Amino acid sequence: MKQLLYIAIVITCFCACEKVIDINLNNAAKKYVVEGYVTDGVNGVRVRISQTMNIEDANTFQGISGAKVIITADGTTQYVLSESTTKPGIYASTSFRGAVGHTYSMYVQVGTDTFSAVSTMPREVYFDSLRLQDRVVFGKTRRVPAVFYTDPDGKGNSYHFIEWRNRVKESTIFVRNDDNTDGRSLNIQLVSFSSNSDDDSKQIKKGDTIRVEMQCIDAAMYKYWYSLDAGSTGEGMSATPANAVSNIRGGALGYFSAHSVQARTIVAD
Repeated sequence: MKQLLYIAIVITCFCACEKVIDINLNNAAKKYVVEGYVTDGVNGVRVRISQTMNIEDANTFQGISGAKVIITADGTTQYVLSESTTKPGIYASTSFRGAVGHTYSMYVQVGTDTFSAVSTMPREVYFDSLRLQDRVVFGKTRRVPAVFYTDPDGKGNSYHFIEWRNRVKESTIFVRNDDNTDGRSLNIQLVSFSSNSDDDSKQIKKGDTIRVEMQCIDAAMYKYWYSLDAGSTGEGMSATPANAVSNIRGGALGYFSAHSVQARTIVAD
């Protein structure tokens, strides 16, 4: 009887000590975010300018209008990017396209703030093919995209892959370099957050259209995407999330990348 009375008292104490804790999330000073690229594709020159948001802000893109944006090719020819009339904060040019081996610099002026970055488009590594392969994830067989390509001899090649399913972009970051795969023929499975999910509706099904874009990127962009992936959840799923390592000078977040673009598409059978 005394033991039961003791248990009842302990339970009552725990219930009585229940308390709602309000966490005060301080707002940080906003920073500009510049995301720019030059590719060898048609209409492949674009810079997007926005600002960081506080946690209570609506999660919608708020473009920064009225900026001055210039891309310079090989330190000589300048191209002034025009702002979209329908999408504020998007600056683009149709007057040129990038080429492998050339160096491009970006200059952005927003009010009295200026930002700059430089990137050289590396050699293009051929995207051999795209296939779907079975992979066991948490005891379940999932279909995942697999990219095939041959890394050339000589270290220093880096790759960024982007996956779409039925025109919806996958949020998982796929980035690799050839530190451990130099000169090898590769079969890389793109295991995404969706394929790791227990939700069967998120898995690839018959009739789905899968598109994968392969970008050959420079070392600075590899560092950016790798650090963004690690910082979004914390390295090893335990470290404190942090901003990605940007190649932009002047204090803005984001990146500027000169890269080649190849894409392959497959329909699941």
